[in-house]
Amino acid sequence: MNENTVTKDPMRGTLKKLIEHSNATISSDDVLREFRTTKEKRNNRKLLKILEIISKGQPKQAESLLEAAKLLEKKDPFYCLMSFLNCYSDTNIMQAMRKKDSTSTPVLTKTMFEGNTPDRMSEIKERVVQAATGGISRTAQNNNSIISTGILCTPALTTTLPTLGSSLFPATKSTVRSDSLWEFHNIENMQFQQNNIAAIPITSQENLLLYDLIYCLTGMRGSYITPELDAYRDGNQSLSMKFKISDQIHTSLRDIAQEILPLASHYTCIQQFIQKATFSNCSQVLQALSEALNNLIHDYYLLLAQLESELNAGNLTLHKMLFYVRPTLNTMEVLAGAVSLIVANELRGGQALTLLFNQISSLTGDEESQKFMIQLTQRAAVPYMNILQLWIQKGVINDPQQEFLVEDNEVIRREELPEHYSADYWEKRYTIRRERIPCFLDKVSDIILRTGKYLNVIRQCGKKVTPPQTMHLQFSPTNQNHITVIQNAYRFASKNLLEVLLKENDLMGHLMSVKRYLLLHQGDFITQFMDACEDELAKNVDKVLPMTLENLLGLTLRLSSAKHDPYKDDVHCELLTYDLVTQMSKIMNNEEEYWQTHDRLDLNGLECFAFRYEVKWPVSLVLNHIAISKYQMLFRQLFYCKHVERQLCKIWKENSIAKKFSPQAAELYRSAFTLRQRMMNAVQNLEYYMMVEVIEPNWHIFIQNMNKVENVDEVLVFHQDFLDLCLKNCMLTDATSLNRSIFKMCNICLKFCEFIQSESSMAPTDTFSERVKRFDLEFTGLLIGLLKQINDVASDNPSDRFINLVHRINFNSFYNEQMDKLCAKDSMLAHHS
Repeated sequence: MNENTVTKDPMRGTLKKLIEHSNATISSDDVLREFRTTKEKRNNRKLLKILEIISKGQPKQAESLLEAAKLLEKKDPFYCLMSFLNCYSDTNIMQAMRKKDSTSTPVLTKTMFEGNTPDRMSEIKERVVQAATGGISRTAQNNNSIISTGILCTPALTTTLPTLGSSLFPATKSTVRSDSLWEFHNIENMQFQQNNIAAIPITSQENLLLYDLIYCLTGMRGSYITPELDAYRDGNQSLSMKFKISDQIHTSLRDIAQEILPLASHYTCIQQFIQKATFSNCSQVLQALSEALNNLIHDYYLLLAQLESELNAGNLTLHKMLFYVRPTLNTMEVLAGAVSLIVANELRGGQALTLLFNQISSLTGDEESQKFMIQLTQRAAVPYMNILQLWIQKGVINDPQQEFLVEDNEVIRREELPEHYSADYWEKRYTIRRERIPCFLDKVSDIILRTGKYLNVIRQCGKKVTPPQTMHLQFSPTNQNHITVIQNAYRFASKNLLEVLLKENDLMGHLMSVKRYLLLHQGDFITQFMDACEDELAKNVDKVLPMTLENLLGLTLRLSSAKHDPYKDDVHCELLTYDLVTQMSKIMNNEEEYWQTHDRLDLNGLECFAFRYEVKWPVSLVLNHIAISKYQMLFRQLFYCKHVERQLCKIWKENSIAKKFSPQAAELYRSAFTLRQRMMNAVQNLEYYMMVEVIEPNWHIFIQNMNKVENVDEVLVFHQDFLDLCLKNCMLTDATSLNRSIFKMCNICLKFCEFIQSESSMAPTDTFSERVKRFDLEFTGLLIGLLKQINDVASDNPSDRFINLVHRINFNSFYNEQMDKLCAKDSMLAHHS
């Protein structure tokens, strides 16, 4: 290969070398001709095939072709060819071509166009329209391609046209400007001619001014109209660009021209936005808006071409031009105002769509501008609606630019998360970002969130999500069809997830099983279990063997009527590291980490024991660790009261021998028997109140609600309401100290049982009757205090069931006198304080 060929024309030289190496049957001129084809005749697939053929057998062919494919989507084909050849050239082709162009810059003169055929002129026009819309790259122009258009170049204007070449889209000292943005920049080494035209007739001045106006309307400098760019470039792009018209132009002409020139400012503002959205990593909504504006700008170019044609025919005046551009001027003003607000406020995604939607309403009365704004909003909303459709159709978020209203907070796979994940999943996995919601989706944002969440759970259960009908989600400001599609998708997802939970995973069966064991509904099982585990649970919690409890639990389950329960194996024993009061405080204060390490208190096994119920996904959405913890609180209070009742019954059996005593000896035990009966009455009525008057009615309401549920959120709300009402009416909330009073009263009962069984706990100076009397005073004081507390709470919350417990324990007004004395004492203390 001739070395001079490579030096003079590195592109042809590299092409020739590649063609010879690949044995291709095409020539360098054929390749160059294909890559100079205009946009309408271009076939990117064909161009890539040519590159594949000539690079056959070359190193890194796949990487080069992939890069070329990307460039073809964004850049001019000729630039893509130069970049591709640069990979296989010994010299830097781009630098060589720039150097070559800088030494010989062609100048457009009248003679350049005199020999052009109509076909050649048509192709030249196509190329300039492409250049104005980003279709022709700087490299292609520098490759000795003379680009012109009928809009900008006529024989009458050849004396004032700037030179074209490497300086057509100039590079400033700090930045390189893209070809698509002609922003009135000075062209280096070029002086615009301003002949003295003050003396020529107004008609001739008007003709020259019309040509200059067409220049300015395309973003290029003219000879007699100068843009004032300093303030505009200092960061005030939201301001309209101002223009100064030469004083040589007649005043009447200048006034009319000043009415037209705002169109040039609006055009530049829109072009800046398009440029920024095209060449920066901005949101998909702004990219779609940019593409829609680009299509509208194409119509703008056609208008200018028609104006130039009228001017060449001698039929255009300034008044006619103003009349022709008036509708476009109004529309461009609206569009420029919208994109200026988007840029100034740095809006993206849903915020940008909200602004565009509001602009539609503000344009009522201006049908043409409103029509354009509706089209823009529809086009800009396409990527957002595509993300939304994927979310409500499959429960998947594909949001690379972080602009969708639902945010996925998942960091690792669900299978790798801890057991407490199910509780957090529903509330924390997916969240709504209010600032990202377009105003036209605000009312349905909640069901959008739930639809995707439902589908996501169904997918994670291994089921395929198949909507019953094809979903086509498209936003239109003129109708509400998108709302209907979203609502239909929500109903489908809700129905399917309910079927998965209630039918396939038998949620109600699991809830009945939880009630059976944790709410002591299975009476014979609880009695047998307490008989089997009583000795083990009486030990200090550190000495209790969990494996022994598990074995006894399994044995009891299979010996009682619970053996028919299909979910009995989901029940396990658990020894917590804190008492009931501590657990209640942690739960009610939303300290969700209460299950982590805590110092063990000096507790026995009974005070730390609870059942644990384990379920798998997706039932764990409902029976999550918070719900199970609330069940455990109810269980621990019921279980403790049941234990106290059993101990009181045991001392009654053991002391039945007192009937054989003499009347004098039996008299000593009478007060003890009376106190035991009062204790039994209080504890049994407390149990009855919790199980029959609180848990059962609320459970009945819960089951009724479950028969009417329409979505999983209602299931969660009804279940939580059931648990919260039970906790509140069983005095297990931290709002009052009722639970602590109950705990103290039960402890007195247990100490009394120990005393009766063994009198060794008496002090040497105590007698049996004195000790019993002391227990009587202490128990009565605690019980009266509890009843008074319940009365106080009931007066503040008349809708609650607390007062029923007072009526049951004090059914014959036995404690009225003592309660009245306590109230009087409290009122006196309050009065003195």
